[in-house]
Amino acid sequence: MPIDSRSSIPPSPHPGEAAPDISVVIPVYHERENLHDLVARVGEALEATRWSFELICVDDGSRDGSQQILAELAADRPWLRPVALARNYGQSTALQAGFERARGRYIVTLDGDLQNDPLDIPAMIERLETDPSVDMISGWRHQRQDKALSRRLPSVLANRLISWATDVRLHDYGCALKAYRREIIERIHLYGELHRFIPSLAREVGARIEEMPVRHHARTRGQSKYGIDRTFRVILDLVLIVFFLRYRQRPLHAFGGLGLWLLTPGLLILLYLFAVKLSGEDIGARPLLMVGVMAVLMGAQLIVAGLTGELLIRVYHEGSGRPQYHTRDLPEPAASGRHA
Repeated sequence: MPIDSRSSIPPSPHPGEAAPDISVVIPVYHERENLHDLVARVGEALEATRWSFELICVDDGSRDGSQQILAELAADRPWLRPVALARNYGQSTALQAGFERARGRYIVTLDGDLQNDPLDIPAMIERLETDPSVDMISGWRHQRQDKALSRRLPSVLANRLISWATDVRLHDYGCALKAYRREIIERIHLYGELHRFIPSLAREVGARIEEMPVRHHARTRGQSKYGIDRTFRVILDLVLIVFFLRYRQRPLHAFGGLGLWLLTPGLLILLYLFAVKLSGEDIGARPLLMVGVMAVLMGAQLIVAGLTGELLIRVYHEGSGRPQYHTRDLPEPAASGRHA
């Protein structure tokens, strides 16, 4: 089975085959030492269940031979569907490529470093299968097997900061092991490094989220792709996601609100200086004049930026036909409430 390197969504590898119950999506980058065990463990975890499944391994431009290994593994495993990206695009894009090819009713993500345990997947799917009030389950590595100073401490701080800023309270945003109903994944689109904020994006499109403690193993092979420097990138991405969640539909409130805070005192300063000028005093050398002028100009520019954003949002929704809202099915009425 050749690796699919096309950018468009491919057809089913077996025409007429029914869609699986579960699609497992795993982004892979320089993990050749782990691929055999990874594929074997996912197979062992899910072949023993009552659900059909597929495993979509998205190679994110690896140069260590991972693509060849995936092709060889897929030759005798019809449920393995490898995807090879043309270059290294990043984890968010790799996940999006997998989401676009996933056909299951439930979609599960995990990392390819063997630190997540595929044996936790059946319990997550069982919860989604039996509890219609839950749309997404996020793993919580409550006994994380990583270095305390370089990995766990920055993660704890980042989790608290993200939870506070987005109002989606989770213990572990960084855990890649998550399970979703298909309709939730269809409503979101990942780019940049937004994979860290999938729970926030899912909540924004109406998902009801629960956490589940999951196992976590120390990395034994390969090298981690993350370092302490990612903490600073998380802060920048957090600014983006907070703006996206709070002001995407109303950019004028963000830019215009700040603009009014600058424009109003700027105008008051200029009115005061105008009155002073009328009284015969010289105001040309006063620093307050420059402050007033700059405040008015900056405030006006921000309001114009907000108006421009409103026009772009209008074009975004009306031109592309993207929905402004999502709905869900009403629950079945209780038996006592039905008419005889």
